[in-house]
Amino acid sequence: MSLGLGRLLVIVAVTSMAAGNVSTAHAQAPAQGRLPQWVKAAPFPVPEEELYGSVINGKFYVLGGFGIGGMAPGLVMEYDPAGDRWTRKKDMPIKVHHQAQVPLNGKLYVFGGCLRGISGEGGTQNAWEWDPVADTWKALAQMDRKRCSAVAEQVDGKIYLIGGLEPMENGMGTRVTGLNQMYDPATNTWTNRSPMPTSRNHAHAGAVNGKIYVLGGRLGAGNIPVTTNIDTVEEYDPATNLWGPVKERMPQVRSGGGWAVCNGKIYLGGGEWITREFYAALKALDAYDPATNTWEVLTPLPGAVHGNAMGCIGNKLHTVSGKMRAGGGPDPATASHDVLELPQRAGTR
Repeated sequence: MSLGLGRLLVIVAVTSMAAGNVSTAHAQAPAQGRLPQWVKAAPFPVPEEELYGSVINGKFYVLGGFGIGGMAPGLVMEYDPAGDRWTRKKDMPIKVHHQAQVPLNGKLYVFGGCLRGISGEGGTQNAWEWDPVADTWKALAQMDRKRCSAVAEQVDGKIYLIGGLEPMENGMGTRVTGLNQMYDPATNTWTNRSPMPTSRNHAHAGAVNGKIYVLGGRLGAGNIPVTTNIDTVEEYDPATNLWGPVKERMPQVRSGGGWAVCNGKIYLGGGEWITREFYAALKALDAYDPATNTWEVLTPLPGAVHGNAMGCIGNKLHTVSGKMRAGGGPDPATASHDVLELPQRAGTR
């Protein structure tokens, strides 16, 4: 082991342990004794990183996976909480990683993703509709360009694909984009909308009360050593096609983690923290409340991970698999599947 690698591993270990407790003055941290605790559920059968989770009709669907050297396995896994059981479904028709996905009307819509590496030119233009009941895939109208590591959310039956990586004008290379395109399932058409002010990829997102929020992510493209993670939160209103002022910043700068919307809040868990000095996965779990524009620091994940899938079933937050260090390392992914019962808002059940 070289001296440089040894120092890197020390930095990773130290940062992984510490990052879960990072917070700033604007985050509200409840007393430790009152924090709910994580419990174990059925392990994820195919441990992976770069997984994405969606909940449809009370079941948790986890898709993706980076594979070995970016050779995506195209996993589609179904978790049934009634039996605490995982079932493998049909793989993606075209196996990609870093895809965007969002559920709508009992179906799952999947957009873009990368075929190789993490780049714009390595992305795809494909759009798909997956029916979990029939376990069938249907090709949709393609996007007008390749997209990788974007986010997708739906409001009023329309889907918005935002940010990510795309090729340069000549089709080669990679640039980070703020592109915002709306897909209408009723007409199978795409429409350009107002671009996101902060171009980014590896971001997190959530739709609450008719608005879309894009949180964190990174400004840098591809596998560069310093991925310029950010803590920026921006709000998009599809009704007016306008982006609002920057919202309260995240307690923890991060990209490439899991996220889920539950009880009107957006939960972010795990992720990567990469600078010139630090290279690590995170344990931090934070919740953003758009109604009050505030953050809350919650019980950290049981272990530091990035590329984990998250979803909310009822009042329970699930986090599944992911790698225990920042991306690119040789360490294996974890099979861990952990569940946190969330405090309910007043007036909710």
